[in-house]
Amino acid sequence: MLASLPFQFAVANEINSEPDASHYAFANYLGSGIYRTAGQSAAVVNVPLGFDLEQSDKHLLRLRLAASFGFFDYSFNDLPGGSLPESVGTLTITPGIEYYWLVDEQLTLESYIDLGYGHNFSTHSHVGIYSTGLSSLYRFGSADYSPIWVNRIYYAGYKSNQNDGTEGYSVLKTGIDFGVNYDWHWDDIRVEPRLFVAGHWYFNQLKFVTPRGKDVLTSYTYEVGTTLAFSKPITLAAIGLDSIEIDHVGLSYQVGGGLKVWRLIFEFPL
Repeated sequence: MLASLPFQFAVANEINSEPDASHYAFANYLGSGIYRTAGQSAAVVNVPLGFDLEQSDKHLLRLRLAASFGFFDYSFNDLPGGSLPESVGTLTITPGIEYYWLVDEQLTLESYIDLGYGHNFSTHSHVGIYSTGLSSLYRFGSADYSPIWVNRIYYAGYKSNQNDGTEGYSVLKTGIDFGVNYDWHWDDIRVEPRLFVAGHWYFNQLKFVTPRGKDVLTSYTYEVGTTLAFSKPITLAAIGLDSIEIDHVGLSYQVGGGLKVWRLIFEFPL
């Protein structure tokens, strides 16, 4: 999620008692956004990349290559004025393999495994990152609203060079994404507004260690949001990033256990 930014992210049953600011390692798995707890704010931007390796009517094999950038002392209040962070505080890169089993027109099963690297520019420390997970996506109901029920369970962990500490956390996520029976066309791309609701339940309590105020523990969060879904991916070729494809853009609000998150969305939100 985010650590070594104005607040640190930890797991309640931390193995090593020595303070460590390595928890930004989990940023790629908890999403882009502006995180706020106990009066502290910080920002994470994830850039999802993927390349198809093999595809058929029954399966899809993809290479995952997600990057995450963490910024110090940045809050939601900085957005309206167009203020941008002055420097990158943390960086994680998590390459991996993702497999989609297309069971039928309604059900898709997914699995992945990642091995990655993270660096904290303020402490010059780094971490090794590993994660794996399973998911199911079930399409049901009216074609006008095309709801999708999503269930995911995954684990993420890291090992730090700062004190050889290791930590991990696991989470169950479930939610529904659905349309509003309305769309429009932008050139040759169909744009569809969609809404979603989701819940996250953490098997380990998540601990947000703040430099000022009491630590925040949470074992759950709830999320509501909206996206624009594109019928085919758009690229950022106008700014020289034609290798990055985006099929959704949106915004959500997540709350639970003292945590408040405005999440920026550039992919399927669940």
